[in-house]
Amino acid sequence: MASAVKSFTCLAPAKLNLFLHVVGRRADGYHLLQTLFRFIDLNDTLHFTLRTDGVVHRVNDIIGVPAEADLVVRAARLLQRETGCVLGADIQVDKRIPMGGGLGGGSSDAATTLLALNRLWELNVSREKLMAWGLTLGADVPVFVYGENAFAEGVGEQLQSYDLPVAWYVVLCPPVHVPTAQIFSHPELTRNTISMTMRALPKGQDFKSGQNQGGLQLGNDLQAVACALYPAVAAHLAWLSQFAPALMTGSGACVFAEFATEVAAEAVLQKLPSSMRGFVARGLQQHPLKDLAA
Repeated sequence: MASAVKSFTCLAPAKLNLFLHVVGRRADGYHLLQTLFRFIDLNDTLHFTLRTDGVVHRVNDIIGVPAEADLVVRAARLLQRETGCVLGADIQVDKRIPMGGGLGGGSSDAATTLLALNRLWELNVSREKLMAWGLTLGADVPVFVYGENAFAEGVGEQLQSYDLPVAWYVVLCPPVHVPTAQIFSHPELTRNTISMTMRALPKGQDFKSGQNQGGLQLGNDLQAVACALYPAVAAHLAWLSQFAPALMTGSGACVFAEFATEVAAEAVLQKLPSSMRGFVARGLQQHPLKDLAA
């Protein structure tokens, strides 16, 4: 039976990793991580229109992303397969999040697809199930379904909600695409950072200092490898570090620094050389679709 709701327009926010440590490796080769995810107000926008013929169709082209490989299409078909749903959807994806920058755009789009189609198709699948299914698409998908800034462990799927203060970020986008697999497979990657508990993380504005209460330096264990392979990442980090502690997000290439006010962040962005590209983003307290799943 067709849903009474015929269409949805939904946001898919980007994320930052406020730190990212590699604390081990599983027998299957997957790396064990600890990280702190923060959503920011840079969004892709997805438009979903109900189809009754079961077809999932991405209606617009995205350069470099064939429809059949798009996590949005794969998420929709995964939801059909797991639930036996016979409905379909036309999906338009308006991209604003840079691709290959470590901002989680593809994973966020996939999570928004799961949340939106769960509602559009009236499936009533629980948030926990959507998170578990999302993990099969990518390690960052579950946090976007979870819907809250979170301390993450495992491969990124073990999540605990984490309150963060109001903050603004200058995010710079080096003109390189950093393949995640290349970074994680590199022989020089640090894989034995000391594990910590969420309780040991800095609180509030202290997070910018980059140290936890036990004196362990917080950082991104992928950053050194990315900087060695991609000098543009190192150059953007060096420039931004003049103004505040700067860090790479995810496996790169984007880098960021935190500021207490929008005015302070905008003042730094105004100094950005014409050869560099960046933006200012506000940290979100929760995902825009937090209330869309049970």
